[in-house]
Amino acid sequence: MPVTAEDLSVPAAELTIVGHYDKAPGYATRRPGGSPSWLLLWTEAGAGYVAQGEASFEVRAGDLAVLGSGVAQHYRVLPGARRWRFWWVHFQPRPAWLAWLAPHARSHGCHLVAGVPATVHERIDLAFERALQDAHWVPGAAPTEVRGAGEGRAATTAEVRGVEGGRVVKYAEVRGAWEGRVAGAAEVRVPAVVVEGPARELVLGAVEEVLVLATASVRPEGRSDEGDERIRRVLAIIAAEPGAAHSVASLAAAVALSPSRFAHLFAAETGRPPMQAVRQARVRHAAGLLEVTDLDIGQVAAASGFVSPFHFSRAFRREYGLPPRDYRARLRAHS
Repeated sequence: MPVTAEDLSVPAAELTIVGHYDKAPGYATRRPGGSPSWLLLWTEAGAGYVAQGEASFEVRAGDLAVLGSGVAQHYRVLPGARRWRFWWVHFQPRPAWLAWLAPHARSHGCHLVAGVPATVHERIDLAFERALQDAHWVPGAAPTEVRGAGEGRAATTAEVRGVEGGRVVKYAEVRGAWEGRVAGAAEVRVPAVVVEGPARELVLGAVEEVLVLATASVRPEGRSDEGDERIRRVLAIIAAEPGAAHSVASLAAAVALSPSRFAHLFAAETGRPPMQAVRQARVRHAAGLLEVTDLDIGQVAAASGFVSPFHFSRAFRREYGLPPRDYRARLRAHS
C-alpha cells in the first residue's frame, strides 16, 4: 500500500510530498518540534491560520506561506471561515530560493508572500497540478496527462484540472467545486510522495516556478522602490521580451496611459525616450546571442527585433563602438 502524507505527521527530510486539500472548519496540524522538511502552502480559496516560531498570520486566496524546517509550527482553518482550500508541498529548498524568500521573512525560517496578483494565479495552480502528476513520472513515459475514461481521450494539465464521474472536468468547473458547483469527487487528490530521481527534479522545478512567479510579482512589505511603478513595469516588459513589436502606443497601453503622457513620464523617470530604451535592450539581447550562439547576423537581428541586418549593425555600432561581426570575432579571439 503506498505511503501518503496522511501517514507522515512529521515527513522525513528526504521526502518530497505534494498534495491538495479542501478542509472544513476543525482541520488543524501541529508539529511542536517542527519538521525536518520545508513546507509551502498556497491558498486557493477560503482562509487559514499559520503560526511558526514567533510569527503568526492569516492566509487567504493568493497568499503563499513558506515555512522552514526545525521550528514549531501550527496551521488550521481560520476560525469563522467556511473552509481552507490549499496546495502544499514538503521539500528541501534549492540554495537560490532562500534569497528570493528573504525579503518576505516574518521570523526566522517563516515567510509570507502576501497578495500575489490574480494575473498569475492560474499559472501557479497549473504548476501545482503538473507537480502532482510529475511525481509519478518515469523516464520513457508519455507527457503528463489526465484522462477522462468516459470520453476515451487524454488532455494535458494545461487544459484539464480533474476527472469526475468518468468525464473530463474543465478548469473553470474545478475552480468552482469548493463552492459546490461541481461534485466533490473532482476535488479528491491523493498526495504524491517522491524520494529521488527525475520525478523529484520535475516536482522541484514546479515549486521553483511557483516561487519565482510569487516573489517576482509581490513587493515585500516595507520596501520603498524609487520611481514610478508604471515605468518599472514597462522596463520589466521590455527586458522580458526585447524583440517584441514594442511601440510607444503598445507600452503606454500596458500601463493604461496615453502615449503622450507615457512618453513624457518615461523620459522624466529614465532620462531617455521609450524607443531608445527598447533599442538598447534589443542591442544587449543581440550581444548575448552573439556571445553564446552561432546564429548568423541576420538571424540575430531578427531574433532581437530589428527590421533588417543593416539597422541592427548601425544600432549595435552606436552602443558598442564596433559592428556585430567584429564584436563576435573579438570575443572568440579572447576565449
